[in-house]
Amino acid sequence: MSGGAVLRGMTASLRVRNFRLFTLGQLASVTGTWMMFTAQDWLVLRLTGDSAAALSAVTAAQFAPVLLLTLLGGRLADRYDKRRLLLAANLASAVLACLLAAAALSGELRLWHIIGCAAGLGVVNAVEIPARMSFVSEMVGGELLPNASALSAAYFNTARVLGPAAAGALISVWGAPAVMLLNTVSYLGTVVALARMRPQELYRGTARAARGGVVAGLRYVAARRDLLLPLALVALLALVGFNFQVTLPLLARTVFGTGAGTFGLLTAAMAAGSLVAALVTTVRRGRPRQRVVLAAAVAFGVAEIASGLAPTFPVALLSLALTGFAMIVFSQAANHRVQLGTESAYRGRVMALYTVIYQGTTPVGALLTGWLAGAAGARSGLWVAGGVCLAGALGACALAAPRGRRPGARPVPVRPEADERASASSG
Repeated sequence: MSGGAVLRGMTASLRVRNFRLFTLGQLASVTGTWMMFTAQDWLVLRLTGDSAAALSAVTAAQFAPVLLLTLLGGRLADRYDKRRLLLAANLASAVLACLLAAAALSGELRLWHIIGCAAGLGVVNAVEIPARMSFVSEMVGGELLPNASALSAAYFNTARVLGPAAAGALISVWGAPAVMLLNTVSYLGTVVALARMRPQELYRGTARAARGGVVAGLRYVAARRDLLLPLALVALLALVGFNFQVTLPLLARTVFGTGAGTFGLLTAAMAAGSLVAALVTTVRRGRPRQRVVLAAAVAFGVAEIASGLAPTFPVALLSLALTGFAMIVFSQAANHRVQLGTESAYRGRVMALYTVIYQGTTPVGALLTGWLAGAAGARSGLWVAGGVCLAGALGACALAAPRGRRPGARPVPVRPEADERASASSG
């Protein structure tokens, strides 16, 4: 296969006008968001004397509404027009970002302002995330969903590279308030993209949202054993291992003593590895096997341990790049296994549950990580977490291993019902 053919395959979903517009808008918006996160974390540490507890409190405030409200947001995504929900959510985020920027520019910014804005954005995200995740299939259809999902991870991680790196430089020159103001403007990228879409070209299908609300969605997942294992692994890794908003700023400030100009490099290095992984997964065309999810979880645990034990700043950058790579391979494999195995009538609620597990566990995880880092140092927040994730992944491998076969015997092939359902819903 020629290089041109490979490139066309990797970017297949970008030939869909609606998705192309959405991707460009999101790239601008998410870059601004990561710029704001870097500026916000920098200000929190300056205001509180490098307090791990304060940084954990801000992170917890941002993700607590995701834990409490996202299942309701998934129900809204199944019932109402997703494009309009996303328009409203991005406008609300722009207003909140503008208020925080104004407080920072006034010179009267306090920790409670940051916590309040983080909580408000969390409420908005509880509606925006399940609507956005399930809206991808409406933009491109079932056949291109894996490619579009991988490209979404690619633009997200491109923003994670550009945002922190740009924020570090801008903070040194203009200060953190200017970075927050730029974030306010960046939300307009997604708003304009959504407004310019052609609704008649969306793949909305004829399936109606199943009755029963949130409870029906939970019962659906409980009856699907093929969905439970990836969701359980996502719960463990997200709770214990994905608390980089707490660990990386502390690692930069308290272990390596970096200034504002290099503050975002650790995040950017991790995002660079994530971006490579996202591009690799664009070639996927079907539902990944369970073994892919398990292998990626094991690799993530090993890489995070290495990041926590890295003796120098350059070694930490390399280890975090590998950690980011493994994290996205795992996240994409788990996401695709869940989403492509879910009937369209339940997809909003199932992806809301995925979001609750993936992001809603962050308040608890952030507080635990902050406590651990404060008691045992910033490195412990990485290598201890990596060890727990590795142990959990190996345990999942043991549970998933076929039982009762003779050594060396070939497994009996089983036709997965979920793959049949996925084919039916996307066909």
